[in-house]
Amino acid sequence: MKLIPTDTLEKLEFDKILLLLQPYAFGQAAKEQILRIQPTGDFQTIQRELNRTLEFKTSIEENDRVPLAQYQKIDEYIGLLKIENYVLETEQLLEIRNIVVVAGKLFNYFSQIRQKIYPALYSILSDHIYDNLPLVRINKVFDEEGGIKSDASDELVRIRKRIISRQAILEKQFKFALNTYIAKGFLADTQESIRNGRRVLCVLSEYKRQLRGIIHDESATGKTTFIEPEEIIEINNDIFDLEQEERREIYKILRDLCEYLSHHSDEFLYYQSLIIQFDIINTKACLALQYNGQKPNVLNKPYISFINALHPLLYLKNKEIEKPVIPFSLRFEHNNRILILSGPNAGGKSITMKSVGLLQVMLQSGILVSMDKTSEAGVFKNLFTDIGDQQSLEDDLSTYSSRIKNMKSFLENADKDTLVIIDEFGSGTDPKIGGAIAEAILRELHKKSVFAIITTHYSNLKVYAFKNKGIINASMHFDKEHLSPSYQLMVGKPGSSYAFEIAEKSGLPEEVLHYARNKSGKNEKAIDELLIDLQTELKDLQDKMANIKEREAFLDRLIKNYDQLQKELEIKRKQFKLEKKEKQLQQSYQESQALEKLMRELKDEKNVPKIKKLSFEIQDKKKQLEEEVVNLEVDIEQKYSSVVTKKSIEVGDFVRLKTGGATGKVIAIDKQKAIVEMGEMKLNIKVKDLLGANEPLPIQKYKSINTNLQNKEEAESKIDLRGMRKEEALHILEGFLDNALIHSLHSLKILHGKGDGILRKAVYYKLKEYKDVSKIYHPEDELGGNGVTLVEL
Repeated sequence: MKLIPTDTLEKLEFDKILLLLQPYAFGQAAKEQILRIQPTGDFQTIQRELNRTLEFKTSIEENDRVPLAQYQKIDEYIGLLKIENYVLETEQLLEIRNIVVVAGKLFNYFSQIRQKIYPALYSILSDHIYDNLPLVRINKVFDEEGGIKSDASDELVRIRKRIISRQAILEKQFKFALNTYIAKGFLADTQESIRNGRRVLCVLSEYKRQLRGIIHDESATGKTTFIEPEEIIEINNDIFDLEQEERREIYKILRDLCEYLSHHSDEFLYYQSLIIQFDIINTKACLALQYNGQKPNVLNKPYISFINALHPLLYLKNKEIEKPVIPFSLRFEHNNRILILSGPNAGGKSITMKSVGLLQVMLQSGILVSMDKTSEAGVFKNLFTDIGDQQSLEDDLSTYSSRIKNMKSFLENADKDTLVIIDEFGSGTDPKIGGAIAEAILRELHKKSVFAIITTHYSNLKVYAFKNKGIINASMHFDKEHLSPSYQLMVGKPGSSYAFEIAEKSGLPEEVLHYARNKSGKNEKAIDELLIDLQTELKDLQDKMANIKEREAFLDRLIKNYDQLQKELEIKRKQFKLEKKEKQLQQSYQESQALEKLMRELKDEKNVPKIKKLSFEIQDKKKQLEEEVVNLEVDIEQKYSSVVTKKSIEVGDFVRLKTGGATGKVIAIDKQKAIVEMGEMKLNIKVKDLLGANEPLPIQKYKSINTNLQNKEEAESKIDLRGMRKEEALHILEGFLDNALIHSLHSLKILHGKGDGILRKAVYYKLKEYKDVSKIYHPEDELGGNGVTLVEL
């Protein structure tokens, strides 16, 4: 995404959003990468990242969180691991083990069910296979606390057994010596201590010559001497030698382990990148939960249709002090692409304008946004902003000069994929000249078909927006009576600055205001008010025209449906006549056969000529009926052809059976057969048996009168599955849910108990199979907690 100027993201406060993400990260590596997040203009990347964040957010909300844990970067350790015969420190090896463990939890998390629930998240690792052999090898050396296991090698087992044996002898000999010298009164109150890694006796200095051994130290006062008794010197030496052997054996074990792990170094780096990727998505999901972030419908074109949008930073700030934030809705309709936003200062113009820019940047960075999920958002390749004071001491530019420099860059680089955001357009110089230059720049931007949000006080820009299609005025609502802003965006109506009214309320002397009014001219305010009235009338007219067009489209569809129904009625009449003739023809066949039988029986009698004559009459009648049937079939086929659309039937077309019936929609075509969706049913029908049909008229979704015939026994809203086997419980649960749906229940209560959670999870995944289930949650602990699942339909 191209940004002009380079500090655009800071001007929109996107850097503050990134700083809010950091505390949710498990690792420092993710925190560092978060600060490098940039918006992209690639539609597929945006969709993928938003879907992943939404799925992670869902996993948190459903108490089915993707497993992550604290971790450290291992890049440096992996580099050392690749050096031949290099042995890593124990802490470094344990950090590599932690990476492998966390990666293993991620791979194990995505069971077959979760792969379907979270497909976007699963795609991150779907092309890779987790190898647990390195973890097995590491765990053979280290225990859970990070210590070296005694059975890491046969030699280490032998050494540690000997150490334990010698330490037991040491303990016995030391206690004997201790008791001996306590009885003689040679020891101080402390009796024993550790010096230079050796166990020593605390001997009163006046008795030190009476005790054989090695003096290791004296107390600061000189009253106590620390002596290793002669009885344990040899044992201590043996233990010291064994500990040296232990260290050498551990080094050998770690060297062999590092040699093995060096062959998996790239695998470890991949695991680390995988964890960091999930960690960053986790931060986006956690932050989105704080401001109820949603994923709107993203379009692969420039477009803005934000419903109930909020500035996320303002929302989070006001949330702490329990202060409400007024949402805004902005939708570019009727081919409008530029919004001129006017109104008094401190009315919310700038924050609304910056909200649009920040939300767009967040969206194109894969971050869920604070707006209704029914919103629609496009993708922009360029984002140009002119916000705040642009003074530059280094470039010797004034505010206005810097703004003109920005406008020059905008005009050189802008195209139809560009979003332009300008605050206080044209300000910083003489109002008349500044307004004229601003209008000229607006004219060029409009020619380039950019999308833009522009705030201004200049009346000429409001007039220009009124006169030109594709540009629309808007304002922030202002309470004239109390002279206070309501912070509500009103699209289609320019705003007044209310400068005199605000100045009067602020207590400015009347003579000053009188002089100012005379100086500004009587027509200035009148033109502003006239423009507001004209724009309001235009907006009303546009709404009425849109309503008329909608009614005309509905009437056209009604007429087409009527014509088609009339044609189909004629076809049914012909079909009825055909059926009648076919029955007559069938009867004629039967009469003919009976007559032939009679002729065979009476062939020798005198009335044969009469019977033959009757036979010929029946044959003629049959032939006439056959011709009528053929003609009717041709006529019906021609009527069908007049109803069928000229183009061949394709996926997405509305169709009906030639024999009549309900209208359905083609959802798939396989060779000469089509799958047609009719209400809740899907039918497999030959293409040649289908007629093209118009889209059915919208019908009322809900019955105006609801009847409820069930009694309490027929439709229970509560079921108890405790103590049942999983398969038995799911079978009973299916019947319970089907009955609840048939009887239009809205809330259900399922008792399954806590236990080890197997039945609770089985119930959850079964509920997920029903698209009519809108919410699944658990009550408070005092009402059953995780032992009860509540369902809303």
